[in-house]
Amino acid sequence: MVVRDLRSLGFTSMTDDAYASAIFLLLKAKVHDLAGDDYRSSILESIKGWIQDVPLQWQLRLEYFAYETLQDLRIAKLFEIIVDYPDSSPAIEDLKQCLEYTGQHSKLVDSFISALQYRLLTAGASTNDILHQYVSTIKALRTIDPAGVFLEAVGEPIREYLKGRKDTIKCIVTMLTDGTGGNPSGPGNTGDSLLEELNRDEENQENTGVDDDINTDDKQAWINAQHWEPDPVEADPLKGSRSRRKVDILGMIVGIIGSKDQLVNEYRVMLAEKLLNKSDYDIDSEIRTLELLKIHFGESSMQRCEIMLNDLIDSKRTNTNIKATINQLSQTGGEVGENGVSLDILNSTIISSNFWPPIQDEALNIPGPVDQLLSDYAKRFNEIKTPRKLQWKKNLGAVKLELQFEDRALQFTVAPVHASIIMQFQDQTSWTSKNLAAAIGIPMDVLNRRISFWISKGILAESLGADSNDHTFTLVDGMADTSKTGGNSGSCDELLVGDEDGERSVASVEDQLRKEMAVYEKFITGMLTNFGSMALDRIHNTLKMFCVADPPYDKSLQQLQGFLSGLVAEEKIEIRDGVYFLKK
Repeated sequence: MVVRDLRSLGFTSMTDDAYASAIFLLLKAKVHDLAGDDYRSSILESIKGWIQDVPLQWQLRLEYFAYETLQDLRIAKLFEIIVDYPDSSPAIEDLKQCLEYTGQHSKLVDSFISALQYRLLTAGASTNDILHQYVSTIKALRTIDPAGVFLEAVGEPIREYLKGRKDTIKCIVTMLTDGTGGNPSGPGNTGDSLLEELNRDEENQENTGVDDDINTDDKQAWINAQHWEPDPVEADPLKGSRSRRKVDILGMIVGIIGSKDQLVNEYRVMLAEKLLNKSDYDIDSEIRTLELLKIHFGESSMQRCEIMLNDLIDSKRTNTNIKATINQLSQTGGEVGENGVSLDILNSTIISSNFWPPIQDEALNIPGPVDQLLSDYAKRFNEIKTPRKLQWKKNLGAVKLELQFEDRALQFTVAPVHASIIMQFQDQTSWTSKNLAAAIGIPMDVLNRRISFWISKGILAESLGADSNDHTFTLVDGMADTSKTGGNSGSCDELLVGDEDGERSVASVEDQLRKEMAVYEKFITGMLTNFGSMALDRIHNTLKMFCVADPPYDKSLQQLQGFLSGLVAEEKIEIRDGVYFLKK
């Protein structure tokens, strides 16, 4: 009524600002009400429909205001939206359309970088979470900005932060090759690794590019030309539009490390650990992962890993042949093994040690019947593979045990050292720690760490001996008769090498690097003696210049920094203001 009276009095132009303010407030409230925290449905079309009902002269102003309001809402919640990606794809599409209309991409970049620094790039966030968020960010921003210009700006602080994390390489390899993929809650086949997912995405991009180039007729070419948009002014002119639009997620992830060789070495160690702890010869998933890695990194880079997998295939074949000869001997009345133990219960993994990472070799005395079993197996191997001979790594592998007690039977799959410990209690129910360590051939500290597994299961009890440093371990009452058969089988507990903190079957990449770099320690000490102090870059360049003999210095700046940090921790050198000195 008031509006009509003002219009009749000719005051329409004087009240435009008041109208606009009121309408904008109503529109803003409606956009906020529609948007909320639901990112799984698009609301832009609903807002457009509402705007179409207002007078024509207001539509353009309201449309821009609505786009800008929704854009600001989505930008403010972009961190949460990307956490929920790809379920939040509708919200990403709305944001893309809003930015195309307003052109305020820089607002997105500034706001999102600020959110990342305060909410993600902190000491409390795990490296895995940061990497998964980085991958989701790449996928989401690829939708908003196919040119990849703003993705480069947003991704830079994440990449720089991850370079400072010690476990980044290990987490990247795990994320690429395990079965959870880049986003465990996202779509895709269960068990797919991120590597498989990225490979599918890359194939789709390549197929799309081929269709665009080959199967485009004149009419479609004209339609494509009408929808063509130039790259943003911020785009790098040295990069073509096609290469920029084809976002290489794997390349961006590897770029965090700086070298594919470091990633390949870490994968090789993780693969060796996984293969050595296998209780069977099923390596289908590892072969599939290797083939995908060969596509991205080249066959030559993955050659050693391929040999490792071939060792498992050959081990299965050799194991089958040895057992076939055993069966033939048993049918003809031949012996099957000493102490009545059949070789049929033994499976071996035979490796080409020159192509595997350094294997952890620890002394271990195994029970006589088992040692004889290994000797018999090695003898059969030598007969089949003359002149090759087996050298057993007795501390590695897995042992399946069934401990039979008066009222039940318990099954375990454990490392050889755990099996050796518990088998000592078969004939003697109580041992002092010194005598038990001597019988098994392991140091006291290793025994105390390993025997805790059996204590935690209630099978062994620990008590103080006469000497405070010499404890006594006793088989728990009612469980002493391990020679009887029968009983109810319990669930099978597993504890393999690598399950305990700090226990590994193979040397880690860091341990290998430390061993390789040890030869340069004297050079570094000599340089610091002669020059007094040196910066990291100068040490690196000097080593490259003078260490050209076998072995030549071929390490990266980051690897040298890690080695020097170890020397600092050992108090052999010290660092002040980025300059290294000899420890005084």
